[in-house]
Amino acid sequence: MSPEPLLRVEGLRVEFTGSGVRRIRAVRDVDLDVYEGETLGLVGESGCGKSTLGKAMLRVIEPSAGSIRYGDTDLTGLRGGALRRTRADLQMIFQDPFGSLNPRRRVADIVAEPMIRARGVKPAAARAAVDELLDLVGLGREAGERRPHEFSGGQRQRIGIARALAPAPRFVVADEAVSALDVSIQAQIVNLLADLIRDRGLTMLFVSHDLGVVRHIADRVAVMYLGQIIEIADRDSFFATPAHPYSEALLASVPTLNREPARERIVLEGELPDPADPPAGCAYHTRCRYAVDRCRTDLPALRPLTVGRSVRCHLPLLPSRKADSL
Repeated sequence: MSPEPLLRVEGLRVEFTGSGVRRIRAVRDVDLDVYEGETLGLVGESGCGKSTLGKAMLRVIEPSAGSIRYGDTDLTGLRGGALRRTRADLQMIFQDPFGSLNPRRRVADIVAEPMIRARGVKPAAARAAVDELLDLVGLGREAGERRPHEFSGGQRQRIGIARALAPAPRFVVADEAVSALDVSIQAQIVNLLADLIRDRGLTMLFVSHDLGVVRHIADRVAVMYLGQIIEIADRDSFFATPAHPYSEALLASVPTLNREPARERIVLEGELPDPADPPAGCAYHTRCRYAVDRCRTDLPALRPLTVGRSVRCHLPLLPSRKADSL
């Protein structure tokens, strides 16, 4: 892993205007580094802002504030052709494997477009590359003559992966890339992504609510709650000893095999707070079983806990404290 991040996000904020004067704070002052060659899993329950953050990092959604640096380039300042050329390095696999594909175009044209528009590849050379990509993702080059509606959900997701790989990107955001698929097809797509990461040296932000999939594919894990990153840790440390109470609750909901130690059952009570009106202090205090008065008034910072691990909590969980709580 490179000592310098390939993509660095600082103070990123995304806000939407809802009905009336409601301002939805979907992403709140996020700082996040993604290092070259790693897969960073971004997890959290539905509605926490994961997909919005991933899209904002590529400027599919325009951020309201903050900066996004890709190497030495400030993405937030790019416009026009400069942004289009840089986007060839930064691609996305969308969550919906059908809605993200133009139903009126042939698959070969869909996959070739990023190479032609972003890289300036000639159509004949692009077609040869498309054949290789369709073979790579397991569809076969004959699939290029067909249209998206002729394929199953898993096959359409493979088309989306081929399109994302077409301009030879360095960084890919996989936004819930397997959530709409059957379990057996999920395994095929996850294994395909793992092979591509290994063989092509891709750097990936893997957005998912499925911790089992994240455990299989990620090198590090970032946990998001109500628009904020609340914990970052390497995969093994995160799954062995979560440091934030919310992470602990997420992991407690994951079924375990008989040979694994049983986790304490933790039931998250209440709903995710309204992002238009987040609670004062720690955003999680309304559902946290460890909350004290300070949690209700003081906003915790995302601070280092150990080497490679940061947590946004006044009272981070430690192994001794977890034992005391049982």
